[in-house]
Amino acid sequence: SEAGRAQVRDLARVLLDVTPQIPPEIAWVVRVDGHADRTPIRSSRFASNWELAASRAIAVAQLLIAEGLAPNHVAATSFGDTQPLDPAENSAAYARNRRIELRLTDR
Repeated sequence: SEAGRAQVRDLARVLLDVTPQIPPEIAWVVRVDGHADRTPIRSSRFASNWELAASRAIAVAQLLIAEGLAPNHVAATSFGDTQPLDPAENSAAYARNRRIELRLTDR
C-alpha cells in the first residue's frame, strides 16, 4: 500500500541519518524478513507461500535501496508461513501473519 511505502521511506531516512555514526569496521545489515499466512498459495506468480513472502521482502529491500541505502547493507529473507505471530485460524490472524519484519543486525 502507499501507506506502507511511506513508512518504509520514513525508515530509510532515519537509517540514512544514523548510518554515518556506525563505525566502518562494523559489518551491519538491515535484514528484511518476509512472512506469509498459512493459507496455501498456488498461482502463476507465486508457487508457494515461501516465494510470496520472499517477494514481499525483496520489494521492501528494493525500496530501501531506491531511497539511498547501500545495497551491501540490505538483505531480503523469507520465512514463508513458518513463523506465525498468531496461530488462530481466522482472517484477523492471517492478516497479522502476512508481514514484513526489519532487523538491524550484523552480517
